[in-house]
Amino acid sequence: MKESGNHPYIKKLSLFGVIVTMGIVFGDLGTSPLYTMRAILIGGGDNFSELLIYGSLSCIFWTLTLSTTIKYIIIVLRADNNGEGGIFALFAIIRKKSSWVAVLTMIGGAALLADGVLTPSITVTSAIEGLRMVNPEIPVVPIVLIIIAALFFIQQFGTKLIGSSFGPIMLIWFTMLGVLGISQVILHPFILRVVNPVYAFRFLSEYPGGFILLGAVFLCTTGAEALYADLGHCGRLNIRISWIYVKLCLLLNYFGQGAWLILNYTPGKDINPFFQIMPQWLLLPGIMLATAAAIIASQAIISGSFTLLSEAVSLNFWPRVRTLHPTYVMGQVYVPFVNWFLWIACTLVVISFQQSENMSAAYGLAITITEIMTTCLLSYYLLQKGINHRLILILIMVYLTIEGSFLIANLYKFKNGGWFTLLLASSYFLLMFGWYFGRKIKNRYITFANLNKYTDLFKDLSNDESVPKTATNLVYIIRANRKDQVESKIIFSIFQKQPKRADTYWFIHVNRVTDPNQLEYHVTQLIPGILIRVDFEIGFKVDPKINLYFREVIEDLVREGEIKLESGYDSLRKYNVPGDFKFVNIERIMPRDFKLSNRENFILTFYRIAGRLNNNDVKFLQLDSTNTIIEKVPILIDQPSHTRIKRMNTSE
Repeated sequence: MKESGNHPYIKKLSLFGVIVTMGIVFGDLGTSPLYTMRAILIGGGDNFSELLIYGSLSCIFWTLTLSTTIKYIIIVLRADNNGEGGIFALFAIIRKKSSWVAVLTMIGGAALLADGVLTPSITVTSAIEGLRMVNPEIPVVPIVLIIIAALFFIQQFGTKLIGSSFGPIMLIWFTMLGVLGISQVILHPFILRVVNPVYAFRFLSEYPGGFILLGAVFLCTTGAEALYADLGHCGRLNIRISWIYVKLCLLLNYFGQGAWLILNYTPGKDINPFFQIMPQWLLLPGIMLATAAAIIASQAIISGSFTLLSEAVSLNFWPRVRTLHPTYVMGQVYVPFVNWFLWIACTLVVISFQQSENMSAAYGLAITITEIMTTCLLSYYLLQKGINHRLILILIMVYLTIEGSFLIANLYKFKNGGWFTLLLASSYFLLMFGWYFGRKIKNRYITFANLNKYTDLFKDLSNDESVPKTATNLVYIIRANRKDQVESKIIFSIFQKQPKRADTYWFIHVNRVTDPNQLEYHVTQLIPGILIRVDFEIGFKVDPKINLYFREVIEDLVREGEIKLESGYDSLRKYNVPGDFKFVNIERIMPRDFKLSNRENFILTFYRIAGRLNNNDVKFLQLDSTNTIIEKVPILIDQPSHTRIKRMNTSE
């Protein structure tokens, strides 16, 4: 099966799939009208004019058209990895993975993870702030903190039940956005002229500080990257069809807010035009619906963060953290470390920034960085696919110009909160950088032994009764891709450190493949009955339950008569007691008596920091910890020759 996400059967185009897609994919984009126009008004309200409204709305229209529709909906969604999307899936399908491609992926992934802190904070706060129109004395911050705490608390139980209601709620939400927008557009239909790009050009060239206000304009498309990441949950066609309705409703609402501002706004007043265009009777229900939409948007980004980090682990960008599956739905994961870290970080953001207008300064910068990285990686991928290089050049020039402009505008927010985004993204990046390249440094010193040279030794040790039997079946996790090789540390453990006799030695090799949901194995009898290798081909989104999968392999082999699952001890065999299995997990320790370059030491510093989050093979591969031997062996490194120490000659 290759289903994933909260709704595993919506890959094909259907009305049900389109509605569910609205709840899974468009939560972040769908809640942007809550704060985008208000952020523009706060940034340019001192010089309020028709050009501010017409120009900013024109920028919003063309941003949603050029960035979201053409780039993501039409182009990027085609770059899928067996139906899965997101920046790590894009990295997985790039054939030549150079170091700079890895670095670009880390930067984009780190920025997207940083967005997971800001989205719940700003969306929930923006919605609850609407209550101040009912009662100005309502304490917004405590209510927001309670909602966020409850949201993160329920993650450990899974969201399958409540997730089924997300689509219908968001359908009602988008319909309300469109109807509210139409109610204002008919009062000032000239607002529709903003589709003319001349207004956007005049806004950027004539309005005071118009270019800087692009940072506020960008808030309208902050969920575009999440849209790509959720490709595997909903399917390309469902996303594209639902986007037609979603975009129409979003634009109508933005145009409606603009029409209301043209007709009613008094400069100097602190208002949110989103709530102002609501009739009084709809205000309280509208605020409740906005809160529900904000929670759905937050849920989407939290679930996305779990998925993103689990993919990063599979691609060796992140230490192997504990990952759980709270439901039976394939692809729905729960990462405790991420959940509680995000909760603490969101709580600190809400307490520190207090209001959504302050959070908007930090919001957007991270996603701008991610979108630039996606553009670069996409161009490289298309080049490898053989697409005309002139078309790729046009693509990269257009979108780097657009996204570069947004980045520069967002950097003006640095002192007002952008520093928080960059600090958070930089922390994520350094952990990824240290872990990814630190592993490469350690792997540089992995040596392999030719198994053909040890065939007789395995046979003799297995039959040598002078050596105490360690187990009937001794199991090692190996990294060697070639079937005639194994790491030298395995040979050292079996024959030298302490000879380990067993009737059968098992080598388990786990290969994480780019097909996200692949789960297959094949068996090679290296020495029939004595040395057996099992290769698991596991997709990067599949939970690596090696202990469980290995038991299933043993059951298959016994059923097909390839092995006999009997005890290696005579007294137990006659009572049909099955053979025992023991795992050996070997950890390589980097000795400190050798010198590396300054760059390598820098990388290894962050590798060791990241290593504190890492689960060893026993935890990550879910081996039976009560039946596993943990050994430590040194990494052997050829060091430069030095002057050999001399023995002193002592005279009588």
